[in-house]
Amino acid sequence: MNGSSPETDGETGSSDSAGSDGSAGSPGSAGEQVGTIGRKAGRGLRWSLLGNLGTKATTFVMGLVLARLLVPEDFGLYAIALAATTFVMHVNDVGIIAATVQWRGRVEEMAPTATVMAVAFSTGMYGIFWVVAPYFAELAGSAEATPVVRLLTAIILIDGVTAVRAGSLMRGFGHDRLTKANIAGSLVNAGVAVTLAANGAGAYSFAVGQVAANTVTGALVLAWAGLPFRLGFDREVAARLLRFGAPLALGLGIEAVLMNADYVIVGAVLGPVALGFYLLAFNVSSWVPSVIGTALRYVTVPSFSRLAEQRPESLSLGVQRSVPLLVAFVLPVAVVTATLAPAIVAFLYGEKWAPAAGVLALLAVLMVVRMLTSLAFDILTSAGATRATVWMNLGWAVALVPALWAGTHWYGIRGAAIGHALAGVLVALPMAALALSRAGVRLAPVLPALVRPLLGAVVAAAVTMTLAGLLGGLSGGHPGGTTAGSALVQLCVAGGGGLLAYLLIAVPAARLKQLGARAVPARAR
Repeated sequence: MNGSSPETDGETGSSDSAGSDGSAGSPGSAGEQVGTIGRKAGRGLRWSLLGNLGTKATTFVMGLVLARLLVPEDFGLYAIALAATTFVMHVNDVGIIAATVQWRGRVEEMAPTATVMAVAFSTGMYGIFWVVAPYFAELAGSAEATPVVRLLTAIILIDGVTAVRAGSLMRGFGHDRLTKANIAGSLVNAGVAVTLAANGAGAYSFAVGQVAANTVTGALVLAWAGLPFRLGFDREVAARLLRFGAPLALGLGIEAVLMNADYVIVGAVLGPVALGFYLLAFNVSSWVPSVIGTALRYVTVPSFSRLAEQRPESLSLGVQRSVPLLVAFVLPVAVVTATLAPAIVAFLYGEKWAPAAGVLALLAVLMVVRMLTSLAFDILTSAGATRATVWMNLGWAVALVPALWAGTHWYGIRGAAIGHALAGVLVALPMAALALSRAGVRLAPVLPALVRPLLGAVVAAAVTMTLAGLLGGLSGGHPGGTTAGSALVQLCVAGGGGLLAYLLIAVPAARLKQLGARAVPARAR
């Protein structure tokens, strides 16, 4: 791994159009720049998708096993610790990873200072959360979660040590090594967590498994980054890093609040059992943002950063090509998740988790919002408009927290999901569009390309619900809920029918013919 040549792995110093500092090289037309960066990003995205699919598949299987070994209360305690960890992971390195990716110049010049800053801030943040862990757990409604919070948040210490090296790999599109490191960590996580759960470790199963996973992944990143581990401090470099990273860290911290405030509020109002049901639904709704969104984040920041270095029209063109593709992909998944939520929960987790189905149907809306706002966040970061990310997420948070509080009090865990969805659609998306517009990104050309996917989603929802209703009528219903067998039939028939309807409407006929023409020779060979 360490000996891979730059010419083949796309790292800093490649002999193609990228400069030695990872920049886009000599300027060309906007289309040429988008194409060059797009090819590198495509390779990186393939590796990122492979890695995310591998890690999420492992996590998914682990979740199925743990759902049968543990009780909802264990999931609720873990959710509280996860909320704290997600927050500190977003802010602990003061945006050093993104700053490394976006750095204008040689990474070797800033790495010693950046490493010192990342380690120092991570250590300080962990010390703070060690002290406040009892108060945080009490606020979330479960004081017994305190030791789990303290254990799980320890992963930020590992992140502080590896931040610059991970950023360097992403900057040079070295996603193959990141992928292998993440997959190795996920396998360790599954093995440790399941073993502990089978031996009665409860919520600690999640925490110990995650710490072990991060340790393995971090060690591999350090070994494979190809960047010497040196410490130093340059005030000018530190000032540049803080000007970029501090607003970004604040924006990411607010983003963490957005994605975890519901855990705290649901736990405080309804208790750990209800929180366990909510966590399961939220985790299922997060599959696409976690798998696809995380993979995209690995490549969007370096890709858009390289485009933003040249001319504004290159960045706008890249965005205009990316948004319709993202929407076209995520909409059918959201439709199937929303319309077949009871079948998904019953088939995967069993009838004891049925209360999570109503929440999952509502959180499917949030799935789409998260994908689009995450892309907007990455675009703004790449353009250096990190202050805009703060205002975008702050406006969302101001609307979200009272919506979650009111929804949870009025309608329980479904109310929390309604509050999340409404705040996302009515506040987050408009603010993201406004922030991009102010950053000079032209979004008007995107709108015509969204018509077919949106129409396809409406038709797909109607087809899926109709087929699911017919199947339910034929089976005569089930007094105890949806069985695993009937759920599988609904997922295959109704879900498949909805996806086919979406494909026929969302994809132009000429494109379908083109795909068909390519498929026939492939089968013949």
